[in-house]
Amino acid sequence: MSLTAALGSARSSLMAAGIQSSVISRNIAGASELSYSRKIAVLENFPGNGVYVAAIQRAASAGLYTNVLTATSASTKQSVIYDGLQKIAAATVDDPELDQSPTAQLNVLKQALHQYATAPDNATLAQSAVAAAKDMAASLNQATTTVQSVREGADADMLTAVTNINRLLAQFDTVNTAVVKGTTTGEDVTDYLDQRDAIISKLSQEIGVSVSIRPNGDAALYTDSGVVLYDKSARNVSFAPTNAYTAGITGNAVYIDGVPVTGASSVMPLKSGKIAGLAELRDTATVTYQSQLDEIARGLIDAFREIDQSGAALPDVPGLFTYPGAPAMPAAATISVGLAGTITVAASVDPASGGNPNLLRDGAISGNVAYNYNTTGVAGFSARLQQLIDNMDAPQPFDAAAQGKPSGSVIDFASSSVSWIESRRKTADDSAQYQNTLLDRSNTALSNVNGVNMDDEMSLMLQVERTYSASSKIISAVDDMLNTLLAAVS
Repeated sequence: MSLTAALGSARSSLMAAGIQSSVISRNIAGASELSYSRKIAVLENFPGNGVYVAAIQRAASAGLYTNVLTATSASTKQSVIYDGLQKIAAATVDDPELDQSPTAQLNVLKQALHQYATAPDNATLAQSAVAAAKDMAASLNQATTTVQSVREGADADMLTAVTNINRLLAQFDTVNTAVVKGTTTGEDVTDYLDQRDAIISKLSQEIGVSVSIRPNGDAALYTDSGVVLYDKSARNVSFAPTNAYTAGITGNAVYIDGVPVTGASSVMPLKSGKIAGLAELRDTATVTYQSQLDEIARGLIDAFREIDQSGAALPDVPGLFTYPGAPAMPAAATISVGLAGTITVAASVDPASGGNPNLLRDGAISGNVAYNYNTTGVAGFSARLQQLIDNMDAPQPFDAAAQGKPSGSVIDFASSSVSWIESRRKTADDSAQYQNTLLDRSNTALSNVNGVNMDDEMSLMLQVERTYSASSKIISAVDDMLNTLLAAVS
């Protein structure tokens, strides 16, 4: 090797060592950042002229990264569903000591009727039975309020998620453009790639997302159902919130570039992510539970209905329990949407409204004497009270769409409703825990690939220092040899 070639090799080695030192410094500085991927200076030999840094690459694994995105979206969906059901259960069934559940309230009412039936001339027991009935109606009213409140919260959270998605897509557009431009011109774009991955990770919390990498590092984004989120430009994600919910209101769908991705009209519904979870909570889980509450209310009205006692074949009418308007009996085995939110105790029985609690014993609560069971006006008349108790235990059909016990007493149906929400909540919790575990393991596996190990970086730094020192010695030796040569010539 000539002295000139040796000098050139040493010079290129020093330049490569400088870049390597810079990369190691970046790795050390970014070690604590979640979105940072370890950078690697790729060296190549240049025959006769030493080495050079051919490229700066990221340590990455597309497969593990995809697993993290998938687990993040699935975990977020199940967590959202669980949180919503948890709010409903906490307000309706979780504390047995408070007799929160409809089943507990029904049993309290039944017990009050039993006590009243033992002394039908006791005004205090009559008032206690009516009070228990009012508590029963109030619990259904409150449960309905809670369910609709959860739906309102889900709807508001959907708007927040949509706003976040549009903001993240705008950021993605900026960073993706920088990646494509830098890749085309041969610049180091690894930091931009980290930023892009971080944005996609945040997107995966809001919506299930898949990534397609194309030439020059360009990326396209799709939902997990295949709807385009980004392809050269960001697609608009839109949603019109509904500020107040009642049982009969259906929430609006989320649209991506005009395509509905939630709701009954969606042909490509989202499968995972926060929006998918919120939509399922708002449109399915809470609606089903509301239907069960409505069926309990209808079953109560049916159990306490009054039958014509005059022989005129008049239609049955609501008795102790009624609802606004001039009601007829609600259709059997058919969900009356929102009935649980409006069911009340008839004012003619309620002492607080100037009513007579003894009508519970005698009948004609509607004010029509044709429905009077105690025609002789005997104070010790208990047959009607016993009949009401039997009615509470009598089987009746329930709408199968409510997903409760299709046939049984109203107490049986209320018990099946409690079982349903407990089962649904447990399923969501189990699934959330499984997905969280999967996410933790995926993150650990990805971190093992692209994370920064400080021991490795310090070891590499020592190697670079030795290389730098060796190159310096070569330059010094060449300098000495050239000086010796020049001295000999002169």
